Amino acid sequence: MVYEFLISDLNKIKTQKSIGTDKGLAKIGDGIVNLAYSVAKSIYLTRNNSNKEVVRTGLKVSKKILSNALKNANMKNFAKNRADAHDLANTVEAIVAYVWLNNKMSLKEIIDFLTENFSGNLQGRIDEINNAINAFTNLLNYTKKFLPEN
Repeated sequence: MVYEFLISDLNKIKTQKSIGTDKGLAKIGDGIVNLAYSVAKSIYLTRNNSNKEVVRTGLKVSKKILSNALKNANMKNFAKNRADAHDLANTVEAIVAYVWLNNKMSLKEIIDFLTENFSGNLQGRIDEINNAINAFTNLLNYTKKFLPEN
């Protein structure tokens, strides 16, 4: 990949904290996470729409969803000490960016993974939040094999 140099310094250090607390990675990951979530939700809603209309969404993933997913995946050790929900969400975004930049998962694979992990009705806000937390928890658990153990 042409942009592997963007994480070459992290691959030398390769610690959980250095990846999870990298602000630049979090900014890159923010775009990846929101794009992947919007497309995955659009695919899921279109497939499960009774009137067969195409549904397109353009939603941002809330810090509540991402921070809960990080906690559920037992990956708070990637975050800085005394991290709030915003910091934990940034950690998720940094992890996703790291995995993507390392060519471990493509954007299509991330979208497909989220789509496959949705279930039930995503129209209600509470159902959507719970579904999204579950999907991102599963995504984070899947990414563990691509991340350093310390």
